[in-house]
Amino acid sequence: MAENKVSTIEKNVVVTLDYSLEVEGQEIDSGPIQFLHGHGNIISGLESEIRGMELGEEKEVQVKAENAYGEYDPDLEIDVPLSSFPEDFEIRLGRPMRLQDTKGRTFTGVAIAISDDTVKMNLNHPLAGKDLLFKTKVKDLRAATEEEIERGSLAKGCSSCSSDDCSDC
Repeated sequence: MAENKVSTIEKNVVVTLDYSLEVEGQEIDSGPIQFLHGHGNIISGLESEIRGMELGEEKEVQVKAENAYGEYDPDLEIDVPLSSFPEDFEIRLGRPMRLQDTKGRTFTGVAIAISDDTVKMNLNHPLAGKDLLFKTKVKDLRAATEEEIERGSLAKGCSSCSSDDCSDC
């Protein structure tokens, strides 16, 4: 079983990382996250900067917007006909809403203005255009299973949030 011992973050290693995330000097998120390294399960700027870290190691990582959620794109502010929303749908200005397009794809948008017949939606990620500061500590490392490597994500739960129930994401 010695071959399952892992002491450094590299591709195909399952990482448990404690972190706090600051944006513009404000902590906006924290906690542990578990992911399969080297498969794009976290933002690229963070993934590349923690490669090579060892169990127990701590590091501050500054991730520029282009290596996080991208630059803010004004073209992702779109007008949607008010008639596209179900009558009983509550449109909340400034609050993220899970929406579905005509092809059944789910996405998140934020209503930024409402008129008599349209809703201006911002489809940018809420952190688009923002530089991020992560304070990290490697809590656990283990070799990934063959199933996890084949899937490119953790074997159980939702690949985007590691929840046992993907409806929580």
